[in-house]
Formats: sequence, structure tokens, C-alpha cells
Amino acid sequence: MLARLQSAMGRNDLIDKMVLLPEPQETQVTSSINLIVGYDASPNSHAALDIAFWIAHQTRLATNQQVTVQAVYVLEESCPVDYSNILSFGKRTPTKELSISEQTKSVTSVITQPQLTDIKSYLQTDTITPLQEADRVLWQARSLAEEWQGSFKSHLRFGCVSTELRKVAELEAADILFIGCKSAYHPLIQNLGSDFPCAVLGIPESMDE
Repeated sequence: MLARLQSAMGRNDLIDKMVLLPEPQETQVTSSINLIVGYDASPNSHAALDIAFWIAHQTRLATNQQVTVQAVYVLEESCPVDYSNILSFGKRTPTKELSISEQTKSVTSVITQPQLTDIKSYLQTDTITPLQEADRVLWQARSLAEEWQGSFKSHLRFGCVSTELRKVAELEAADILFIGCKSAYHPLIQNLGSDFPCAVLGIPESMDE
């Protein structure tokens, strides 16, 4: 997949720059391909989503396999590491508190598309609840997915970013996790661990400008 992207961009360094965690030695053989993207509407996560869509499109053309891109947005409840420098998770500072019951934690939620009046309301108010913000973020991801015209899913998760990304990757039998990160030394990559269930790809320097 990366070789095709590298060739299309006329570069020979993408694989070295983008692979932050390698593919595990033992992988499951599946009939479909699942690409997961850690998404929060930041410029870096936009770049990661764009790369995932491009690779999904090229892979589908080359293999005729079903390829699904899945965006994951995590509402943090407690996490020992601050990832806001790269992924903007934790930068959200809504003025209204939201109580989340134990039963809703770590559950994939279906987010409905906001109506036009809702979008105007988002832009006109400073008081946005965490769930309204999540709805807006995932609606943005789905809007980008419409241009790709392929299979797409979105997930809303509650908890620690690295923990929830791992859970989704395992649940969906992910082939690749894309994140808006440039370095294997970033705290998020370190927290994902060397035993992550799929390869983790970041973005090269020139693709987030």
C-alpha cells in the first residue's frame, strides 16, 4: 500500500517516515481490509484521514477487496499522558460538564449527522457539550468520506486515547492504524506499545502543510 503511495508522490522515503510501529509478525487473514484513523478534526488528523482514503481507493482498485475506512474519536475521561501536541485530543475545553455512566464507556456509538440548524448553532455558541463536539467532529469525517464514496464507519469512544484505539483495532481486526503523528518517539506511540495488533502509520513532514 505504501509503495503505491510512494510511487504516486515521486518519493522514496515515505515508508521509513510513516511506519511508526511495524506490522505484527502474526496477523489474521481476513476477506476485507480495515483501515482505522484516529481522528479529531485537527490538521494532522485530516492528513491521516486523507492518506487512509487514498490508500483505500488504490487498494480497492488493485485487489477488488472490500476496504473500509473507520474514523475513531475519543472523548478522554482519564489518561496519564497528554497527546494534545499532536492529535489535539484534550484540547477541547467545553464549558458544560457531561456525566457519562459506566455502561456507556468503551462502547462504539452511532452519531447522527447534524442538521443545518444544528451546525449554525455550533458556530454561534461558546457552550458546546462534549457529545455535541464529538457529533461535529465525526460529521466532518463523514463529509470527507463522501468524496471517497467507499465503505466508511465512525466510532465515538470514551476513555484513554491509546487504550480505546487499541480496543477498536482489535474489535475491527484492523490492518493499519493511521494517526496524525510524525515520530515513533511521541508519547502516544510509546503508550500504544510494541505489541499493538496492527501496523501504525503516521504522516511525513510535507503532508500536513
